[in-house]
Amino acid sequence: MCGIAGYSFGNASRANRTLAAQALLAGIAERGADAVGYAHRADGPLVVHKQQTGASALLDAVVLPPATGQALIHVRDYTKGHPTISANNHPVRHGRVTGIHNGIISNDEELLARHGIDRDQPEMTVDSEVIFALVDAGGTSVAVLEELVGAIAAAWIDERSPDVLHVARGIGRPLWLARGRHEVLFASTRAALEVVEQALGTTFRKTEVEEGRLLTLVGGSLVEERRWSPDRSYREDEALPAVRAPHEGRFCLERLAALIAPA
Repeated sequence: MCGIAGYSFGNASRANRTLAAQALLAGIAERGADAVGYAHRADGPLVVHKQQTGASALLDAVVLPPATGQALIHVRDYTKGHPTISANNHPVRHGRVTGIHNGIISNDEELLARHGIDRDQPEMTVDSEVIFALVDAGGTSVAVLEELVGAIAAAWIDERSPDVLHVARGIGRPLWLARGRHEVLFASTRAALEVVEQALGTTFRKTEVEEGRLLTLVGGSLVEERRWSPDRSYREDEALPAVRAPHEGRFCLERLAALIAPA
């Protein structure tokens, strides 16, 4: 059970980009400690940082430019693709697409073989890669998502449309959205979005993303919402608890409070 979060901010947004990212990270920190990472884009190419630690070892080092328009944030509780191999950790890159995923894709090897797609790096085995590999090959579409079998909450940025952030929810994993005047944020839980509200001293309109939804975020706005039909045949062998690293969550929330206090 991983944790995902991120945002799309418009140029008119006055939100502190670094603080927003730190708050989102603190809010999802309890969901995994096998690896942590984030990606962001301002006016240039996407920048990715990831490491094989919990969020507590990264929180203070998170720095985003004031002009950042998109951010992706992930904490990992791995199921497939050992975290000692950096390419398996999130954000995951395949070709021109970089993304994050919470869930399990059970037909990843089958889909890669069917489409004749090689792993982006030979040592990779993470199942999440297939989402971004299919998007790289065929673009972001409902048809691509409907090929996947498993539990899915994901987000990605495609270099071919760098100002766009795509967010998708299938089955088996939670996803929440928060909207302001020039901001759209997402996270695995409502509580993580509330952490951001407290950190930024503001409120957002929060809603749960329905299953089978593909959202397109541009410049701090939700510009499109498409329906898709997730494969509902998938069943997990056992339900995974949402809280996987409670100590990481406690530490990061306490540290976030300390970072905000001087301001």
